[in-house]
Amino acid sequence: MSQDYYQLLGVEKSASQEDIKKAYRKLAMKYHPDQNKDNPEAEAKFKEINAAYDVLKDEQKRTAYDRYGTSAFDGSMGGASGGSGFSGAGFGNFSDIFEDVFGEFMGGAARGGGRSGNGPQRGADVQYGYEITLEEAFKGKEASLEIPRQEACESCKGSGAESGTSVETCSTCKGAGRIRMQQGFFTIERTCSTCGGAGSMIRTPCKACGGQGRLRKNKKIKMTIPAGIDHGRRIRLSGEGEAGLKGGSPGDLYVLVSIKPHRIFKRDGADLHCRAPIAMTTAALGGEIDVPTIDGKKAQVKIPAGTQTGQQLRLKGKGMPVMRSSAHGDMFIDIFVETPVNLNKKQEELIRELDKTVTGKNAKKHSPDSSGFFGKVRELWDDLTE
Repeated sequence: MSQDYYQLLGVEKSASQEDIKKAYRKLAMKYHPDQNKDNPEAEAKFKEINAAYDVLKDEQKRTAYDRYGTSAFDGSMGGASGGSGFSGAGFGNFSDIFEDVFGEFMGGAARGGGRSGNGPQRGADVQYGYEITLEEAFKGKEASLEIPRQEACESCKGSGAESGTSVETCSTCKGAGRIRMQQGFFTIERTCSTCGGAGSMIRTPCKACGGQGRLRKNKKIKMTIPAGIDHGRRIRLSGEGEAGLKGGSPGDLYVLVSIKPHRIFKRDGADLHCRAPIAMTTAALGGEIDVPTIDGKKAQVKIPAGTQTGQQLRLKGKGMPVMRSSAHGDMFIDIFVETPVNLNKKQEELIRELDKTVTGKNAKKHSPDSSGFFGKVRELWDDLTE
């Protein structure tokens, strides 16, 4: 090769190993034959930059090259001479070459650290939604679920091979699932085309599962929903997911719990809120009302005289249980004072008589909030008209 190796990679003679590596990667991506199938010049260029990089990446070879040039290697540069050649079929697909050249970016997989597609594989996790009522969330529940999932085939015990036969190791890759090819100083690794990367072959597939080793079935599973569980909580059932492949461990089942909206209660953490409309007379005079509680009972609540809309009355410990604890939240009664409707003439007269006694100069005493508000409004108007 007449061209200078440093010039081929586009770096200075003083370039660091990191600079040489970066330049090589960029050029390898650009001129790889899989990326330039209709350009024979790209293949020749690819061979040249590989030969250059193989020398310059090695400190001892680089030193010898700097002193003696290519003659230091006595023509043994493999890909440099073109004698061994890189045929289009010899490269494999681009993803294979990428893994081999840029393996450190993939956790060392190209050196055998991460590719184990031909070994046992863990089954997939499964997520399942399950809806319960607020009362069930309060008490807890023993639930029975029917989950669709992949299970190991009983006929072949998960092997995929028909009963009486066995899974054979691939004779081409010897069980590795991948084939390595050496072209000069450049190593190419690709998926074994015989076994498709499995490392093994099934000559007689199981009739029940078609050689998959798994079948989709509905599995009944019992689980405990703890008291106090909140909406959106996920419960993990270890090993209840899909079956693994080739003896791999099963995945996990995640049950996503949702709670139906309640017609009376609204939940806030461990606390419950209940909106209670009361009559205007009860709000004014005071009294007692009965309210339901989440445990199916009822509680008597005392309404103080003069209660207003928006006031809250608390029933301590009448809320939801705190999950896996003896503590309970509280229940809050949110008061809504209801104005009477559909009054007859006598009722209207009585309210007008009442109005005469609680408005005017008596308004501040009987309705402090409204009198205070309208007093501020009058002051605002006076300021605007000055």
